[in-house]
Amino acid sequence: MQSREWKKIRDFEEIIFEEYNGIAKITINRPRYRNAFTPKTTWELSQAFAICREMQDISVVILTGAGDKAFCSGGDMNVKGRGGYVDESGIPRLSVLDVQMQIRRLPKPVIAMVNGYAIGGGHVLHLVCDLTIASDNAVFGQTGPKVGSFDAGFGASYLARIVGQKKAREIWFLCRQYNAGEAERMGLVNKVVPFDRLEDECVEWAETMMERSPLALRMIKAGLNAELDGQAGIQELAGDATMLYYFLDEAQEGGRAFLEKRKPDFTKYPKMP
Repeated sequence: MQSREWKKIRDFEEIIFEEYNGIAKITINRPRYRNAFTPKTTWELSQAFAICREMQDISVVILTGAGDKAFCSGGDMNVKGRGGYVDESGIPRLSVLDVQMQIRRLPKPVIAMVNGYAIGGGHVLHLVCDLTIASDNAVFGQTGPKVGSFDAGFGASYLARIVGQKKAREIWFLCRQYNAGEAERMGLVNKVVPFDRLEDECVEWAETMMERSPLALRMIKAGLNAELDGQAGIQELAGDATMLYYFLDEAQEGGRAFLEKRKPDFTKYPKMP
C-alpha cells in the first residue's frame, strides 16, 4: 500500500475523520464490535458528512471501517431496545436512516471502501454509496429477519434495482452471506482488489473523479437518484438546476429589475429550441 499522510479534520469518539489531497475519509472506529454503529456513531457520521458538504476543498468522500475484519456489521445489538438503538439519554433512535439520506444527497461522490464484513445495516450503508470497492476478504449480506429487524427502504428498493427482484428477495429472505467475487458478479460491487491494494484503489478512483467536472458529477448523481427517490429526488435535482439558473444573466436581470423598481427585460435572452 502506498504511504500517504491523512490529516485529521476533526476529533470524534467513534469515527475517524481525515483528509488527503481533497479526499475525505470517514472511518467507523469500533473494530472491537466489527464496526457496528450506535446512536453516537451515526450522530458523528452525520456531522462528518455535513462538514464534507460544506468544505470547498473536499471533492470525494471515502467511507470505511477500522481494521481488517469489517466495514460495518450494522447496528450494535448491545444498545438495541424497544423503538430503536438507545442513546446515552435513553432515547431509542433509527438515525442511520438520516445518514443514508445524507449520502444520497451529498453533491459529491461517495466511495464505500469495504474491508471485511458489510452486514445488515452496514450492507445498506455500502449500498447507498455511489461506488463500492471491496477487498478480497469482504463479505456481504443481510441479517434482519434473523435478529428481528429489516430495512424496507433503500435496503430493499435500491438493492432490488441493483441485483434484481429475485436476488434481492433471496438476500433478505434467506440471510445468506456472499463473498466479494459473488457480490461483484451480482453488481453489488464495482471492483474487488487484494486487501493491501484497497486504499490505493479507492484513492485512484477518487483522483480520477476529481479530474472530472464537479458540477457534471453533481447533476448526474442527482439525476441517477431522482427516479428512485420520487418527489424528494426531483426536488434535489430541481434545486441543483435552480442553482445553475442563478448563475445566468437572465436570472440576474430579474433580481436587478426588482431592486431597481423597474420591469425586467427578458426579451434579450434566447429561447432555446
